[in-house]
Amino acid sequence: MRYLTSSFILMSVFCWFKTKAEFFTSIGQMTDLIFTEKDLVNSLKEYIKAEESKMSKIKRWAEKLEALTSTSTSDPEGYLGHPVNAYKLVKRMNTDWQELERIVLQDPADGFINNLTVQKQYFPSEEDEAGAAKALMRLQDTYKLDPDSISKGKLPGVKHSAFLTAEDCFDMGKIAYNDGDYYHTVLWMQQALKQIDEGEDTDISKSEVLDYLSYSVFQLGDLFRAIELTRRLIALDPTHERAGGNLHYFEALLEKEQHEGKVNKTAFEEPKTVSGIYERPPDYLPEREVYEALCRGEGVKMTNRRQKRLHCRYQDGNRNPRLLLAPIKEEDEWDSPHIVRHYDVLSHEEIETIKELAKPKLARASIINSVTGIQEPAMYRVSKSAWLEEEDSAVIVRVNQRIEDITGLTAKTAELLQIANYGVGGQYEPHFDFSRRPFDSNLRTDGNRVATYLAYMSDVPAGGATVFPDFGAAIWPKKGTAVFWYNLFRSGEGDYRTRHAACPVLVGSKWVANKWFHERGQEFIRPCGLTEVD
Repeated sequence: MRYLTSSFILMSVFCWFKTKAEFFTSIGQMTDLIFTEKDLVNSLKEYIKAEESKMSKIKRWAEKLEALTSTSTSDPEGYLGHPVNAYKLVKRMNTDWQELERIVLQDPADGFINNLTVQKQYFPSEEDEAGAAKALMRLQDTYKLDPDSISKGKLPGVKHSAFLTAEDCFDMGKIAYNDGDYYHTVLWMQQALKQIDEGEDTDISKSEVLDYLSYSVFQLGDLFRAIELTRRLIALDPTHERAGGNLHYFEALLEKEQHEGKVNKTAFEEPKTVSGIYERPPDYLPEREVYEALCRGEGVKMTNRRQKRLHCRYQDGNRNPRLLLAPIKEEDEWDSPHIVRHYDVLSHEEIETIKELAKPKLARASIINSVTGIQEPAMYRVSKSAWLEEEDSAVIVRVNQRIEDITGLTAKTAELLQIANYGVGGQYEPHFDFSRRPFDSNLRTDGNRVATYLAYMSDVPAGGATVFPDFGAAIWPKKGTAVFWYNLFRSGEGDYRTRHAACPVLVGSKWVANKWFHERGQEFIRPCGLTEVD
């Protein structure tokens, strides 16, 4: 039965494992790893049971022979004078010891090893481990979490306990170090050192941690602390060759700078720190601070005046026959640009069906590298998505029709229903839904993306908001609801205020469904206004 279970799990995994594994980008697909690991644990327990049974047989044999040889060696001739004893000795040496040899040579591990070997090809890769580690660092930055809180699993909305060992923290630091990210290297090496200093039992030595930490603080420009940490490393391990060379280099550099008048112990400007933590280096995203603040629920520009302009109502899609008896509950989320939320758009049963349809098709978002020409993951988007057609299920037909009825827009030129699942620290950095490329060939036929319909298919205990940095709005996921906004003005010009982002998921799994409507076919449904920005 166990092997049938194993086969089923492997077939389930294989169904969606068409390319190199990339588990960390989708919590939905990572759940399969839980069952794979459970199967391996069961297989391991069976191996342990077989090994214990084998050792029990050998132990009983040894105990029996120990008593027997104790008697026989005290009076060998007298013992063998009994013909039965003589016969049994010959029999043992000819038959029983060979049987014992067979038992000893049996390897109960074969079944477990075979199962493990088969399933290992579906295990997460080093890329997955690095991706998951970087996701934790992204959460750490976005939600201003200190390494100690993460290490102790102190996160908002969590159901299960979790913790990081000193070795886990050390490995996090190494991943950051190998990526040239000295800021996070310092944070995680300091946490590893803290846990070792507190007496945690670990195979990681202080000298290993100090080796990475001292060089990383040097890379951040803190020469004095680099010297201090390197001296501490040498005190622990005087034979450490690299540490000796580094200390000589650091001290020579300090002496040179002091000689040139660039630095002295009283006037030296150390790198900026807040509560002893180095300042995070700037990156490529200009609105990073605004975006991350909104993700934390800070800086939302919802004033009392604006709040008074927001209302809720029943919406029947301009007297659409399918909505007359069951109108949709609509609530204003923002006034300008106008963003509304619709309630009870998807039922629990529909959501589960859609998720099951999407899981085998989920694939990581990728881009073509302009330098190498090679397709690679889009690092600004940590999620997996799938496109569902109406031929896939009657549920998709029903949902598409419902979205068309609610918005009043024609879906003839709309894109397929896109399902996205966000993985560990899953996010989509600030972006526009409409194309800004004037010669985009896709625009010639169906026009640009005029509107976005975003349905939330899960609640998210912490994080995962949809934020608009330009005007300071944050919209939080609510299962079964959907938000709707126009990406273009009536003139067809892009509304640049609609630049938005999906915040990193701090706790939970975020599932969404997107429906993008295009301009073509909407000419009489949403005609042009009198100005460019109507």
